[in-house]
Amino acid sequence: MPDNRVIVYKGPRQVGIESIDYPKLEIPAEVANGLGMQQKAPHAVILKLVTTNICGSDQHMVRGRTTAPVGQSLGHEITGEVVEKGDDVLFVKEGDICSVPFNIACGRCRMCNEGKTGVCLNVNPARPGAAYGYVDMGGWIGGQAEYVMIPYADFNLLKFPDRDQALEKILDLTMLSDIFPTGYHGAVSAGVTTGSTVYVAGAGPVGLAAAYASHVLGASVVIVGDMNADRLAQARSFGCETVDLSKPGDLPDKLEQILGEPEVDAAVDAVGFEAKGHGEGAAEQPATVLNDIMTATRVGASLGIPGLYVTGDPGGVDENAKIGQIGVRLGLGWAKSHSFTTGQCPVKRYNRQLMNLILAGKADIAKAVNATTISLDEAPDAYQQFDQGAAKKFVIDPHGMVAA
Repeated sequence: MPDNRVIVYKGPRQVGIESIDYPKLEIPAEVANGLGMQQKAPHAVILKLVTTNICGSDQHMVRGRTTAPVGQSLGHEITGEVVEKGDDVLFVKEGDICSVPFNIACGRCRMCNEGKTGVCLNVNPARPGAAYGYVDMGGWIGGQAEYVMIPYADFNLLKFPDRDQALEKILDLTMLSDIFPTGYHGAVSAGVTTGSTVYVAGAGPVGLAAAYASHVLGASVVIVGDMNADRLAQARSFGCETVDLSKPGDLPDKLEQILGEPEVDAAVDAVGFEAKGHGEGAAEQPATVLNDIMTATRVGASLGIPGLYVTGDPGGVDENAKIGQIGVRLGLGWAKSHSFTTGQCPVKRYNRQLMNLILAGKADIAKAVNATTISLDEAPDAYQQFDQGAAKKFVIDPHGMVAA
């Protein structure tokens, strides 16, 4: 069997590429031992990676802002070709190209049966929910690699109906593993619907996906806030209004200049725990975005929070922030009867419908997030560019399968 090259965390702001063993049809020992399961996985497949993307959640680890150990493999946005399958895999075959939800789910537990696949009970002994290549998520090998093992394949894989069509639209379809469903989930959980006015905090890839999804859901005005001029320009490229939070002024005033009123119908936090205050050179204030969206969203509204918040942050601004305890004005949200939705997006709830939109030519998500193809060897440099605020969604093409 060939070796398998994979991207790993080497220390704060450093990633490297290492060769590890070709994957086996086995679940991680820590999952098997921790949950009293057999390690052999006849329900699994091996994928040859077609595309795998760099995510802002990866960047949190690479910045040293989680408890990820040196050597942690990276990558949870996975699209690949089945090259090997276990005896219990019934409904996908070798040669199929499939999207993989970043949440690993057994398809058998109470949470999976309720459609809450982001908090599966049988894939991580430490807590509900697991993901590929992520700290405290079960020890599953990451997918920024040449090959990866996918468990419970019949449940987890979304097979594309036509191979040639899939390869033609692969830069859109690769977004189904995470950011398109995650952005869509943020918009749906914020209550975005026909005619809504929407504020999306953050113009990174997830924020752009949430803004794009808001258009798909029929919003009348979508406003994106950020401090990065290039990312704000990317938001404007598909019809969003923007507010530059590096400039003086309060968010409600900026919204009023666009809408004629200081509040929106729905708001999405696509920033998470590394949020900064307002103004040029603002310091980190992890509750800024949550407090902003409560302030700037009408009473009785909903807030979608796909932005990542963690329980362990070695680089937190104070002792509370280091354990995920931040200064949210909950009383304000309570007074305004806001609803909050947090946690991992349950990707399977949305990915098939979003695939259908892409295949029908009705969702150009790759263009919206500025998908940029790179090789596996170029990934360390792409991490540096992304950390510096590049207005791009880096798509790794380990085997040269993405058309020029």
